[in-house]
This record gives sequence, structure tokens and C-alpha cells, in this order.
Amino acid sequence: MTEIIKDIVTDGKYVELKYQVIDVKTDSVLTEVEFPLGYVHGVSTVLAPAVMAELEGKVAGDIIEVPIDCNEIFGPRDESLVVTENINNVPEEYREVGTAILMENDKGDTKNFLVTRIEGDLIVIDGNNPLCGREVTFKLEILTVRDATEEEIELGGKVEEGPNIPGAVPLQ
Repeated sequence: MTEIIKDIVTDGKYVELKYQVIDVKTDSVLTEVEFPLGYVHGVSTVLAPAVMAELEGKVAGDIIEVPIDCNEIFGPRDESLVVTENINNVPEEYREVGTAILMENDKGDTKNFLVTRIEGDLIVIDGNNPLCGREVTFKLEILTVRDATEEEIELGGKVEEGPNIPGAVPLQ
């Protein structure tokens, strides 16, 4: 009987996977990527270094779980980055939970904030990373491992074909 040899995740391999980020404390799924995320291992750093290291040597079909202390990546929560404001002082386009707001300080530095809560006339805008202060588990399912093409290595990931629009001139 012949044995099928699978490609393993090493530098220069094209890898597609799906993943979930699960909060350890509540066991709830915080983020889920259901469509395949494709990247070239060792070229593109699309995930945390600890996750990338755990993928090394795995094959298509493997499911792995990697615990991550987000304090090590994002630092501890900084309550000075949480702003509670009267909703009437905030432009209407920012009055929805989940809306990202790019803010600039007096030095010209910019930072992303997220609308996290609206209660009555108050809106809470938080500049902390949503994973800040959490312990999570990355649960990854490896879908594909194969040799990357030269173009994928150059781009660090999947090469997408643009839409076929009749009469359109392709970009060179």
C-alpha cells in the first residue's frame, strides 16, 4: 500500500487556514474567520509569532490550539484610553457600537478607537485593543499546504484574479 506524503508547513509553503479566537475565561468565540486565510509561511506574518511558530511542521487537516496572553502582545488595559462622552457631542456617523474612529492627539499622533457601548445619552469609546487584558486560545484548522508560487512569495499570500469586465483594459 502506498502512503500519501503531505506537504508540511515550512518556510516558502502556501498555507490556507480557518481560525477562531476563543476567550479562555468565558469560552466564547471573540473572532472567527470562516473563509480561508491564505499566506506564505516565513514570508508573511499574518498571525501572532507564537501562532506562526505552532503552525510550523503541521499538515493540512491538522487542528491546533495555541494559548495567547494578549497582555504580552498588546500590554495591559489603559483606562485613560476609555472615553465616556455625551452622545450629542459625537458626530452621528460614529454613534454605533463597533464603529472605528481614528483620533489624533495634540502631537499629531493617531490611534484607532472603537465605540464599545451606548447607554442612554452616553457613548463609550475605547482606544485599547479589543483583546487587551484577555487570555485567548487561537484554534486553527489547516486547510491547504503546498509549494508557493513565485508570485505568491513576492506578494506574501494568495494571488487574486480581478473581475472580468468586458471592454476593460487590464492594469499592467
